[in-house]
Amino acid sequence: MIDHFGINVSDFERSKAFYEHCLKPLGHSFVFRVPLEQTGGVKVGGFGKDRAGFWINECNVKPQPLHFAFSAENRAQVDAFYEAALVAGGSDNGGPGLRTHYHAHYYGAFVLDPDGNNIEAVCHKAP
Repeated sequence: MIDHFGINVSDFERSKAFYEHCLKPLGHSFVFRVPLEQTGGVKVGGFGKDRAGFWINECNVKPQPLHFAFSAENRAQVDAFYEAALVAGGSDNGGPGLRTHYHAHYYGAFVLDPDGNNIEAVCHKAP
Protein backbone atom coordinates (compact mmCIF):
# COMPACT_ATOMS: atom_id res chain seq x y z
CA MET A 1 0.00 0.00 0.00
CA ILE A 2 2.71 2.53 0.93
CA ASP A 3 5.49 2.98 -1.61
CA HIS A 4 7.66 5.21 0.59
CA PHE A 5 7.41 7.60 3.52
CA GLY A 6 9.50 10.20 5.28
CA ILE A 7 9.84 11.74 8.69
CA ASN A 8 11.23 15.02 9.91
CA VAL A 9 14.30 14.85 12.13
CA SER A 10 15.95 17.54 14.20
CA ASP A 11 19.55 16.46 13.46
CA PHE A 12 20.10 14.79 10.09
CA GLU A 13 23.54 13.31 10.76
CA ARG A 14 22.54 11.93 14.18
CA SER A 15 19.39 10.35 12.75
CA LYS A 16 21.24 9.03 9.70
CA ALA A 17 23.78 7.28 11.96
CA PHE A 18 20.99 5.92 14.21
CA TYR A 19 18.95 4.47 11.34
CA GLU A 20 22.01 3.12 9.52
CA HIS A 21 22.84 1.12 12.64
CA CYS A 22 19.38 -0.17 13.58
CA LEU A 23 18.15 -0.93 10.04
CA LYS A 24 21.25 -2.94 9.11
CA PRO A 25 19.94 -6.16 10.77
CA LEU A 26 16.80 -5.82 8.61
CA GLY A 27 18.90 -5.64 5.45
CA HIS A 28 18.49 -1.89 4.83
CA SER A 29 21.14 0.78 4.38
CA PHE A 30 21.42 4.45 3.50
CA VAL A 31 21.04 4.45 -0.28
CA PHE A 32 20.48 8.02 -1.42
CA ARG A 33 21.10 11.63 -0.41
CA VAL A 34 19.19 14.25 -2.38
CA PRO A 35 21.52 17.02 -3.60
CA LEU A 36 21.10 20.17 -1.50
CA GLU A 37 20.46 22.24 -4.62
CA GLN A 38 17.34 20.11 -5.21
CA THR A 39 15.98 20.61 -1.67
CA GLY A 40 16.57 24.27 -1.03
CA GLY A 41 19.43 23.40 1.31
CA VAL A 42 17.48 20.88 3.42
CA LYS A 43 19.29 17.62 4.19
CA VAL A 44 17.19 14.72 2.81
CA GLY A 45 18.18 11.09 2.44
CA GLY A 46 16.67 7.65 2.12
CA PHE A 47 17.14 4.08 3.33
CA GLY A 48 16.21 0.82 1.69
CA LYS A 49 17.52 -2.27 -0.05
CA ASP A 50 17.45 -1.53 -3.77
CA ARG A 51 15.84 1.89 -3.54
CA ALA A 52 14.87 4.33 -0.80
CA GLY A 53 11.55 3.59 0.87
CA PHE A 54 12.16 5.36 4.18
CA TRP A 55 13.29 8.98 4.13
CA ILE A 56 14.56 11.42 6.74
CA ASN A 57 14.31 15.19 6.29
CA GLU A 58 16.08 17.64 8.58
CA CYS A 59 13.83 20.40 9.87
CA ASN A 60 14.40 23.36 12.16
CA VAL A 61 11.48 22.66 14.52
CA LYS A 62 10.97 19.79 16.95
CA PRO A 63 9.18 17.08 14.95
CA GLN A 64 5.91 15.61 16.25
CA PRO A 65 6.67 12.01 17.28
CA LEU A 66 5.22 9.24 15.10
CA HIS A 67 4.86 5.47 15.31
CA PHE A 68 5.87 3.20 12.44
CA ALA A 69 7.07 -0.37 12.04
CA PHE A 70 9.66 -2.00 9.83
CA SER A 71 9.04 -5.54 8.55
CA ALA A 72 11.34 -8.30 9.74
CA GLU A 73 11.78 -11.65 8.03
CA ASN A 74 12.04 -13.52 11.32
CA ARG A 75 12.14 -13.06 15.08
CA ALA A 76 15.94 -13.03 15.17
CA GLN A 77 15.89 -9.89 12.99
CA VAL A 78 13.48 -8.24 15.44
CA ASP A 79 15.86 -9.05 18.30
CA ALA A 80 18.88 -7.76 16.33
CA PHE A 81 17.04 -4.55 15.35
CA TYR A 82 16.17 -3.89 19.00
CA GLU A 83 19.75 -4.43 20.24
CA ALA A 84 21.23 -2.35 17.40
CA ALA A 85 18.80 0.50 18.06
CA LEU A 86 19.72 0.58 21.76
CA VAL A 87 23.45 0.55 20.95
CA ALA A 88 22.85 3.41 18.48
CA GLY A 89 21.28 5.56 21.20
CA GLY A 90 17.61 4.58 21.08
CA SER A 91 15.54 4.14 24.24
CA ASP A 92 13.63 0.99 25.14
CA ASN A 93 9.90 1.27 24.57
CA GLY A 94 9.03 -2.44 24.74
CA GLY A 95 11.53 -5.25 24.28
CA PRO A 96 11.22 -8.10 21.80
CA GLY A 97 8.31 -10.42 22.42
CA LEU A 98 4.91 -11.67 21.41
CA ARG A 99 2.04 -9.20 21.35
CA THR A 100 -0.81 -11.71 21.15
CA HIS A 101 -3.40 -8.98 21.64
CA TYR A 102 -2.72 -8.16 17.95
CA HIS A 103 -2.56 -11.78 16.74
CA ALA A 104 -1.02 -15.09 17.82
CA HIS A 105 2.30 -14.65 15.97
CA TYR A 106 2.85 -10.89 16.30
CA TYR A 107 6.47 -10.58 17.47
CA GLY A 108 7.73 -7.03 17.82
CA ALA A 109 10.15 -4.73 19.58
CA PHE A 110 9.75 -1.00 20.20
CA VAL A 111 12.39 1.71 20.54
CA LEU A 112 12.25 5.50 20.75
CA ASP A 113 14.56 7.11 18.20
CA PRO A 114 16.55 10.32 18.94
CA ASP A 115 13.48 12.48 18.15
CA GLY A 116 11.06 10.38 20.22
CA ASN A 117 9.51 8.44 17.34
CA ASN A 118 8.19 5.06 18.47
CA ILE A 119 9.84 2.76 15.94
CA GLU A 120 9.25 -0.94 15.76
CA ALA A 121 10.44 -4.06 14.00
CA VAL A 122 7.78 -6.74 13.60
CA CYS A 123 7.57 -10.29 12.33
CA HIS A 124 4.13 -11.82 11.72
CA LYS A 125 5.34 -15.37 11.04
CA ALA A 126 5.12 -18.38 13.33
CA PRO A 127 8.52 -19.52 14.65
